[in-house]
Amino acid sequence: MWIRPLTMWILALQLACSANPANAPGGGATIVVDGSSTVFPISEAVAEDYGGRHPSHRVTVGVSGTGGGMKKLCNGEVAIAGASRPIKPSEMEACATNGVSWLEIPIAYDGIAVVVHPSNDWVGALGVAELKRMWEPAAQGQVLRWSDVRPGWPDAELHLFGAGVDSGTYDYFTAAIVGKEHSSRGDFTSSEDDNTLVQGIRNDRHALGFLGLAYFEANASLLQAVSVDDGVDTNGAGPVLPSARTVADGTYQPLSRPIFLYANAAALAHPATASFLDFYVTEGASLVGDVGYIPLSPAARAAVKARLDARVPGSLFAGRGSTVGATLEALLGVSP
Repeated sequence: MWIRPLTMWILALQLACSANPANAPGGGATIVVDGSSTVFPISEAVAEDYGGRHPSHRVTVGVSGTGGGMKKLCNGEVAIAGASRPIKPSEMEACATNGVSWLEIPIAYDGIAVVVHPSNDWVGALGVAELKRMWEPAAQGQVLRWSDVRPGWPDAELHLFGAGVDSGTYDYFTAAIVGKEHSSRGDFTSSEDDNTLVQGIRNDRHALGFLGLAYFEANASLLQAVSVDDGVDTNGAGPVLPSARTVADGTYQPLSRPIFLYANAAALAHPATASFLDFYVTEGASLVGDVGYIPLSPAARAAVKARLDARVPGSLFAGRGSTVGATLEALLGVSP
């Protein structure tokens, strides 16, 4: 009868210790960030700038994918998780089971670029329906050649590359293209490391893949982006190439999305973590564009800062997970 209470007491102690960043070598503070490879370049840049101004505070930034980071957050292993899609209901339940309260902190916009080899001369644009035909579960074993996607395209093998299944980029892409999050064919080359995807696609003339816009722009000389047609064309734009401008103005659909930090609320009781997050959403906002992402509007950034200051719990997305086409401005009730 005494085993379960003791186990729960030990778990609570572990959560409290891991959420407290004060136990760093030399008497300083260590703040642990993990999660999305998409969010990583922003967090790395912010951590470096913050560390230069606060030398007694050490910020470590890891990359285990959105799913991996959220699991660590809900287990109390990290203070902050980067996520390239909103928190899932299953993650909310896991955090609640472990007694971890959390805050959602939107930090930027990003696009998901569909890319091909630079010598690919037959794909100028793709419709969402064609992307679905390539990526849906039913495509496995059936859509194997480029000519299976569109008549007249080469009778050559189609080689697909994409984010790993623990990635928020994978979750969002499948929700936007297939129509169901975490649903796709399984016979594609996957990786949590976007640089691995870049190398795979640049060395294969018959490859097509998806990855974060910032990683494409950093490797634009090695890859070719494909215009995407959402089939709605309400703005008369037709197929649209991914760019900071088309993500910011909402014309690149349905592959534009907000990205986030999620913070352990208990860790915010420690001044170092609170200081770092405050720096991230204020001073750190100027670094978002420097590493290839799209900053929030001033009104959205002010609203996010107000939510952080007030320690507002819960998600703007009400536990719906990836919400295609949603804008933070609309959810925050501010003007674009």
